[in-house]
Amino acid sequence: MTDKALKLGISPINWVNEDVLELGDHYTFEDLMNDFEALGFKATENCRKFPKDPEVLKQALADRGIQLTSQWKGVLFSDPSRREEELAAYRKHVEFLSKMGSKVVVTCELGGSIIGDPRRDPSERDVKPLSDAEWNAMVEGLHQAGEICREYGMKLVYHYHIGTNVERGEEIDRLMATTDPTLVYMLYDTGHAFYGGTDPLNLLEKHADRLGYVHLKDVRQNVLDRVRQEKIPFQTAVIQGVFTVPGDGAIDFEPIFRKLDGIGYDDWMIIEAEQDPGVANPYEYAKKSRQYIDAVTAKLNIEG
Repeated sequence: MTDKALKLGISPINWVNEDVLELGDHYTFEDLMNDFEALGFKATENCRKFPKDPEVLKQALADRGIQLTSQWKGVLFSDPSRREEELAAYRKHVEFLSKMGSKVVVTCELGGSIIGDPRRDPSERDVKPLSDAEWNAMVEGLHQAGEICREYGMKLVYHYHIGTNVERGEEIDRLMATTDPTLVYMLYDTGHAFYGGTDPLNLLEKHADRLGYVHLKDVRQNVLDRVRQEKIPFQTAVIQGVFTVPGDGAIDFEPIFRKLDGIGYDDWMIIEAEQDPGVANPYEYAKKSRQYIDAVTAKLNIEG
């Protein structure tokens, strides 16, 4: 794996959290761009601090030589009564990303979740399992959304995520088994796999043929152990530092990079670390993670 082949980007969520709004709210778009440029990253995802006008945003990113790779889109396809409005909103989202030159659409079903289902009380702490009918409705909606993505020459990449109905290994397996591989791809997120109790390398080996996009995230084992023992909810776990950048946690990324290289993955990989920027300086952590990844990939070059 060479530096030329390694397409490494950085997520704004390391600086500005999208769910816990008080985390990093003081950062501006210019702050983020200055840091990304100084760190040498050439790709990022959309953020609430970014300009909303696609033409303005596209030019601002182009001025820095940065590509917008994607943006999260939560959906409620499991509820058929919402399908028409959900697909209309999804199409607008795809149109925006298409204008930005993005190739993948990060997609996550929020039905029954504790991270964005508007039908649930914010105080609820447990995921409400989908019935078989709801699961089938979700799959149908994902297929329809995948068709929209295909119209624009893009891919729907499904983001399995803690606090949703697709977070554990068996749920990811079920999603892959029940969806059309030409319409629904997998967003491989190392951190959410580990948090959900799945070995990230095993998951990648099992579903390598569905790989569409990569998030690189690490997990602090001591925090995760406490989260599980005390049953701490996901968003609180984020604030308490369960996630960190690659090279700073429990995940061994060397075999993961070896596998990614072996299967010929040559698209963007985005470094993420949803944590409190007031505790973990995002610039310094991103710099440290980049150095770690460079060392790992250089070692693979020597070995291979």
